[in-house]
Amino acid sequence: MSQPARPRLSGVLLHPTSLPGRYGIGDLGPEAYRWLDFLVAGRQRLWQVLPLGPTGYADSPYQSFSSFAGNTLLISPDRLLEAGLLTARDLAAVPSFPDHQVDFGSVIQFKAALLRRSFDRFRSSADAALISRFEAFCESERAWLDDYALFMALKEVHAGAVWNTWDAAIAFRRPEAIAEWCRRLRDRVDYFRYVQFLFFEQWAALKQAANAQGVYLIGDVPIFVAHDSADVWAHPDYFQLDDKGNPTAVAGVPPDYFSPTGQLWGNPLYRWDVLRSSGYGWWIERLRATLRTVDLVRLDHFRGFEAYWEVPAGETTATRGRWVKGPGAEVFEALRDALGSDPLPLIAEDLGVITPEVVALREQFNLPGMQILQFAFSTGIARMDPPYRYEPHSVVYVGTHDNDTALGWFHNSSMPDEREMARRYLGTSGEEFNWDMIRLALSSVCDTAIVPLQDLLGLGSEARMNYPSRPTGNWGWRCLPGVLTAALSDRLADLTDVYGRA
Repeated sequence: MSQPARPRLSGVLLHPTSLPGRYGIGDLGPEAYRWLDFLVAGRQRLWQVLPLGPTGYADSPYQSFSSFAGNTLLISPDRLLEAGLLTARDLAAVPSFPDHQVDFGSVIQFKAALLRRSFDRFRSSADAALISRFEAFCESERAWLDDYALFMALKEVHAGAVWNTWDAAIAFRRPEAIAEWCRRLRDRVDYFRYVQFLFFEQWAALKQAANAQGVYLIGDVPIFVAHDSADVWAHPDYFQLDDKGNPTAVAGVPPDYFSPTGQLWGNPLYRWDVLRSSGYGWWIERLRATLRTVDLVRLDHFRGFEAYWEVPAGETTATRGRWVKGPGAEVFEALRDALGSDPLPLIAEDLGVITPEVVALREQFNLPGMQILQFAFSTGIARMDPPYRYEPHSVVYVGTHDNDTALGWFHNSSMPDEREMARRYLGTSGEEFNWDMIRLALSSVCDTAIVPLQDLLGLGSEARMNYPSRPTGNWGWRCLPGVLTAALSDRLADLTDVYGRA
């Protein structure tokens, strides 16, 4: 019996920090709603974002202080003004931030001062309805919010130091120390609860507006968490740590397309036996929380659930690692049973060293995998199937946040054979190579096609979001004001309609 046809969909990859606006970083205010209008005009059904958590080391959304909290840099000052939580005077002297790049240091300082003013105003003059919503949020999110708010307040008084360098009593969560620090830091703990409330209120409104217009959100869950996070501080028994709280082994991947020495991520590895004994409850709650903010989740480094690359702590590269078996099907069975969803609302990021066992795990749970068009023309370790071999039940990307832009790749690839193969395959002179690749993605047999905004705009390597082998200087690209034109959305809408994805 034949299976019913799945809908053909398409969308755009753009992290909210990359939106334009006058506050130095994209946010959840008016420009985000104009972005939704652009997607609707372009007949797109999907908006894909990177992880939405509060960023830690190197401003990376993949190194977050919490798997459950939101990035408060995304809170819109304009929305706070509308809500009476800021005044026009508060926004009268905004620094002259660069339009094309996020200056994270300056933005963090500016936003923190604004949010503190907003908190003071909330405490002095909030109406009963707003206070009631805040209290309801604190109650419903207590399972993670109390630990996170205390963790962030503690980091502040410890000048940002990593949690396991604090006094042992609070670093290792002795009950009397928790009670004492909660009392001493009550104001700051309440502040960190408050800004999380603001983030989730603004995000929920934006998601509701998107869904009402037929646009659905794809989020991103990194498989691993940062060592310096509320997750590890609150649940050290879930991670491979020594008696001083340091990782005994860390995550990474062996030598690959992006780096000849592999990628040393440095995240602590899970104690999967402990997580198994609790029915994978932490993972269930993590995914459940994410699915309250998005409609579908890209599960980063899916292959790590079958086997992960374990690197001894202290190594300076990822070359001296080993493959270790992960939890496999058990964790997905637990997620499916708890969420009551079959298939699970997941996209498997199945890039890298993919074995038959990884493919079998993805197929067992009927999860779509990922296809990257740039890799279809690679001649080395990253080579993937050509587009004529793609599986329909998969998501095709022109590129991801880790890739160069289409034009940057075409003009700067160190492998002339790659450029020539792409030119021949597409039958193009390369004059509008970005649109050739967009057309290839939209015309493919894949159920879903995703295009980075940088490729719609025809930008080069200067607009790249991340260099996986570069530890700093990533994640800052911003879309310039005025570039999301009607002509651009019309061109995207036309191709989307031609290839049956409208």
